[in-house]
This record gives sequence, C-alpha cells and structure tokens, in this order.
Amino acid sequence: MDEQLKSAVSRPLGQVPSGCYVLTTVHGDRAGGILVSWVQQASFEPPMVTVAIRQGRPIAALVESSGGFVLNQVPENPLPLFRHFGRGFELDQPAFEGLKTEPDPHGVVLRDCQSFLACRVVQTVDCGDHRLYVAEVVGGRSRSDARPYVHLRSNGFNY
Repeated sequence: MDEQLKSAVSRPLGQVPSGCYVLTTVHGDRAGGILVSWVQQASFEPPMVTVAIRQGRPIAALVESSGGFVLNQVPENPLPLFRHFGRGFELDQPAFEGLKTEPDPHGVVLRDCQSFLACRVVQTVDCGDHRLYVAEVVGGRSRSDARPYVHLRSNGFNY
C-alpha cells in the first residue's frame, strides 16, 4: 500500500467502532475460542452476521469443519475475558478451563458474556489477510441489559 494513503486512512479506519466477541466452535472432540472484533449484522431476513478471522488462525479450520460457531458478546468490563483469551489457544489446549460454560450445537456458550448468537456458516470470502464468514443466526439469548464492550483502535492497520 502507498505510504501516503496508509498514513491518511490509518486513524479514520481505526475509528470504525466494533464490538468484541469470543467466537467458539466445536467439532467432534475439539473445541476452541478466540477474541474477534470484526463482526457485523448483514441481513434482517434471515438474520445473518459476518465475522472476519485472520488467515491461518487454527480455529478457522475448526469453524469450516463444524460449519458453525457461537459469538459470545463481551460485556462492558472486558478484562477477565481479555486476559483469558488474549494469549490465544492452540486447538489441542483447553480453551475454556476455569470458565462457566454451557454446550451449544454450534460452539460453547460463555455464561459471563451478556449475550450469544449461535450461527451456521453459509458462505466464506477471502478478504486480503482475513477470511470473512457469512453466517445465519440460528439461536441466541441475552442474559442482561448490561452494555456491551465497544472497541475503537487508534490505528486501522493492527488490532
């Protein structure tokens, strides 16, 4: 990318607000979870969302094998979940150890999150260094009226 353009768009791109979620998925005896912030509603009927995952992340293969995931919305105080998921997990590590969870056919529901959406992948699109997952929302629940965590970045070229 041209350095002049990169300099010009870095801050405004970083100021595009996003939520923060813990995306979880299961397939067979494997389960995983990662922090994701590039999530957007994409359709009213049927209800659909898009989620971007960096190319090469181990969980992407699990999402594609399972065909689904759960988006657990991080509450306004994100620190406990950021500490837990911030370092990342390999697929053979116990990503949910010490957390209150409940099973879902599409992933793992984290009880400390304020809401969750269970999603079925209907399409994938490669987008530069990320892969975009288009998914139909097939279930979910809100646990409270608490406010979700909203994320702004100071730079549009890194998390």
